[in-house]
Amino acid sequence: MLDDTLATQLKTHLEKVTQPIELVAYLDDGPKSQELWELLEQIASLSPSITARRDQPGGESSPRTPAFDIVRTGTDVSIRFAGIPLGHEFTSLVLALLQVGGHPSTADPEVLEQIRDLEGEYEFETFFSLSCQNCPDVVQALNLMSVINPRIRHTAIDGAVFPDEAEERKVLAVPSVFLNGEEFDQGRMSLEQIVAKLDTGAAERQAAAISEKDPFEVLVVGGGPAGAASAVYAARKGIRTGVAAERFGGQVLDTMSIENFISVPYTEGPKLASALEHHVREYDVDIMNLQKASKLVPAGDDGLVTIELESGATLKSRTVVLSTGARWRSMNVPGEQEYRNKGVTYCPHCDGPLFKGKRVAVIGGGNSGVEAAIDLAGVVTHVTLIEFDDKLRADDVLQRKLRSMPNVDIIVSALSTEVLGDGEQVTGITYTDRTTDQSHTIELEGIFVQIGLLPNTEWLEGSVELSPRGEIVVDDRGQTSASGVFAAGDCTTVPYKQIVIAMGAGATAGLSAFDHLIRTSAPADEPALASA
Repeated sequence: MLDDTLATQLKTHLEKVTQPIELVAYLDDGPKSQELWELLEQIASLSPSITARRDQPGGESSPRTPAFDIVRTGTDVSIRFAGIPLGHEFTSLVLALLQVGGHPSTADPEVLEQIRDLEGEYEFETFFSLSCQNCPDVVQALNLMSVINPRIRHTAIDGAVFPDEAEERKVLAVPSVFLNGEEFDQGRMSLEQIVAKLDTGAAERQAAAISEKDPFEVLVVGGGPAGAASAVYAARKGIRTGVAAERFGGQVLDTMSIENFISVPYTEGPKLASALEHHVREYDVDIMNLQKASKLVPAGDDGLVTIELESGATLKSRTVVLSTGARWRSMNVPGEQEYRNKGVTYCPHCDGPLFKGKRVAVIGGGNSGVEAAIDLAGVVTHVTLIEFDDKLRADDVLQRKLRSMPNVDIIVSALSTEVLGDGEQVTGITYTDRTTDQSHTIELEGIFVQIGLLPNTEWLEGSVELSPRGEIVVDDRGQTSASGVFAAGDCTTVPYKQIVIAMGAGATAGLSAFDHLIRTSAPADEPALASA
């Protein structure tokens, strides 16, 4: 199952196991069960602390096959996987082995204490796909919670291995989380987000604590590549720096592969996001997660810019760097929001496997749209690519690849007008031919929207100058129209929305904020100091 290199790496990790583990397998006679048993036997052979055995499938013990439990011997601490957790979930498997085996978590101690204090019984089920880069965060968070608190149970289910159950439970987007049999949430969630949703008083307590913080010298709003760079460059100057972010990593968390980040031939979004946060935490930076800004009040007589948060908290700072990034643009047509995650989706890598054997559409003819259509064509029965312009805008090499695929139709000069459904899931889409003004309907089960990004700047209207596209207007130093307020990244007018450009712009904004502090703090009768 595991090649020699991966097996050697896993064996090294398993040396951290301090308590005995038992792998309990629930198998039938199928090839997937045989594959899973080979994997479990191989894992057991890599550590004297791990054993593997078969148990009878079916009934309450395990209604699904193939599946297995990771059990701390002699205790009720366990984690269950239904399917074979390889691909993006291999890291989830390794962490589950270590945590059940007694290796301590590196999560925030305060969050771990919150988990221990949760009362009630929680039976979580998470549907994932092996190609989903968003799923591991959710699977790993719930796995950890089930290790920390014995009243929490978690089963991670590969939707591709159990397609009938996924279809019966209307799972058309991953990760999909159910709690005690009812839908809990969908999409990427951090450990902190899940705990906050269960611990209803946590947000109020955190908001109160945030409001009591002393003013910052540099406050970064947003935790993507631009925000991380700003925070690092500001903190290295030895000034009081804070980051308020809805989710650290931002849009990078939703990026499958990154192949143009200079000096790194290939990486994946979640890995880069984790590295960004780790780097920022190397410095004395106050990171405030799960915080979404709602209003900016320019500096008053006290020289402090105020940032109001949706949680009700308020932060003040002598300078602010806005790096709120962008989000996937919606079609804004009837039915889109009603059927979001019920056939309308924005991540072909995550959700593509759930549409195996179905007919789908991809909206958008740029690089992301064409790449999505190519990937999906290898999974689904048929792909229709719908583009508003009279031609595709993707790179020529991608267009040639797309046109070579036999199960793809391309429609240009088409305006998508409505998402159709039966009340539970998508059944089709209508579009208008822009050359004839005729309306057409395509019957299908899935719609993948890939039409670019929209800046997260609505909350800034009236406080800083925005372009007609909603981007924050900045000069070559990252300065906005408001004194002491700088901006960087995909939320600004800087062209070419690329990670490497956002990082450079973030560094510029952080240094500009420092320079502003020096110049505005200099005595009135003395020349301002040059920036370091």
